[in-house]
Amino acid sequence: MGNSKSGSLSKDILEELQLNTKFTAEELRAWYQSFRKECPNGRITRQQFQSIYAKFFPDSDPKAYAEHVFRSFDANSDGTLDFKEYVIALHMTSAGKPNQKLEWAFSLYDVDGNGAISKNEVLEIVMAIFKMISPEDVKHLPDDENTPEKRAEKIWGFFGKKDDDKLTEEEFIERTLANKEILRLIQFEPQKVKERLNEKEKNP
Repeated sequence: MGNSKSGSLSKDILEELQLNTKFTAEELRAWYQSFRKECPNGRITRQQFQSIYAKFFPDSDPKAYAEHVFRSFDANSDGTLDFKEYVIALHMTSAGKPNQKLEWAFSLYDVDGNGAISKNEVLEIVMAIFKMISPEDVKHLPDDENTPEKRAEKIWGFFGKKDDDKLTEEEFIERTLANKEILRLIQFEPQKVKERLNEKEKNP
């Protein structure tokens, strides 16, 4: 099965992905087969990525967030992800090391890709995150973070920045590692989703 070059995962890519992610060779091969089925040309478009992402978040509207995630992983900005970019995206958003995750989070929040984050960019990502939190869960959020505007304000306050300041990657990673509150506020996975994904892992 899948001996042709296009049908099987190359040994080099398999080894590289095993080194850089927590996934096993079996998982990677199985994913590759389903990836090829969904994307016969070996590349996934923004729209395909959004629809795959939507399956993980059936009770919410992850479209805006998925678009930002896609942008942050489209390393060569060609509007598609190959299998390697796709798997690294899955790994980074679910199981990356804290520093790796924060490097990725920085690129997610750096919407215009200019190497610094503005308060408006924080608000844009937080608004996308809020679309994935159910109204029921929003009700349980503290008063000072129960709207995208309040949460963005709180994050910016923790970074100690004025409204028109910019945040560098180094500052972003340093402050976030030093303050668990920032980490919680910028989190890209609502808690309920994490629980759902954990259940799926336990009961596939």
